[in-house]
Amino acid sequence: MILRLAVSSICVAVLAVSAHAAIGKRNSAAEPQDARDIKAVLDRQVEAWNRRDLEGFMRGYWHSEQLSFYSGATKTTGWQATIDRYRKRYQGEGREMGHLDFSDQQLDMLGPRAALVRGRWRLKTGSTQAGGLFTLIFRKFDDGWKIVHDHTGSE
Repeated sequence: MILRLAVSSICVAVLAVSAHAAIGKRNSAAEPQDARDIKAVLDRQVEAWNRRDLEGFMRGYWHSEQLSFYSGATKTTGWQATIDRYRKRYQGEGREMGHLDFSDQQLDMLGPRAALVRGRWRLKTGSTQAGGLFTLIFRKFDDGWKIVHDHTGSE
C-alpha cells in the first residue's frame, strides 16, 4: 500500500513536470515569427556589441538617411551619422565599448510590418555602469526587421 502510494506520487510529479514543460514549449512556439525575428535582431546587436563589433551592431538599424536616433537632448539623423556618434562615444581614444545587456523588453506589433519595442539597457565599462530605458520602432523590409527610430535615455 505504501509502495503503491509512493509510486502514484512519483507518477503525478512526473506528469506535472512534463505538463509544465509542454506548456513552456507551446508558449514559445506560439510566439509569432515576427516577434521572434525582432528579438533575434536585438540578441544579435548585444552579441555584436560585446564582441566590440560596432558594424555588426549597426546591422540592426535601417541603413538610411531617414533613420532617427534620439538620446538626451541630441537628435541624430541617418545611419552614417549614428555610427559616427557611436564610434566617437565608444571607440574614440580612451573609450571602451564595455558589456551591453538588454532587459525588461516589451514588444508590441503595430501591424504586419511595424513593431514597438520598449526595454532597459545596461552598459558596464571598467568600474562604471550606465543604463536607462529605450523605445525602438522596427519596420519590416525585404531583408528583415530593422530599427527605424531609436529613443534611448539614461538614468
